[in-house]
Amino acid sequence: MTAVIRMLGDSLRALFGGGGQPGVDRDGRALWVYVRPHRCDDVLRVRIDMMNDLSQRDDGDGYHVRKLASSANYRCNQVELELDFDRRRRIERREAHGGSFVEREDWEAWQATQSSS
Repeated sequence: MTAVIRMLGDSLRALFGGGGQPGVDRDGRALWVYVRPHRCDDVLRVRIDMMNDLSQRDDGDGYHVRKLASSANYRCNQVELELDFDRRRRIERREAHGGSFVEREDWEAWQATQSSS
């Protein structure tokens, strides 16, 4: 039953523009990106406001956003996120400098370890 619900949710996200990229969720006007900084096990959830954070590219053919994300853990380095979007605000390119993209499930698992300690 859970697998059916997950497949239905994935289908709806893909239909309404919320899916298609691992480690990315859409929620209303927010895009959530999940990253793990190099040199630590923390997982960061980064919110991108699709109406306010995007800048139009110089060629006028899409949008760009750059975000810096850091953990409260002093051992973690800062992650620089860069994403390019087409005119319909669909992700064309994404990079994580100083970290790597992970799935929402990784963030949820990491959150569970933080609340139990």
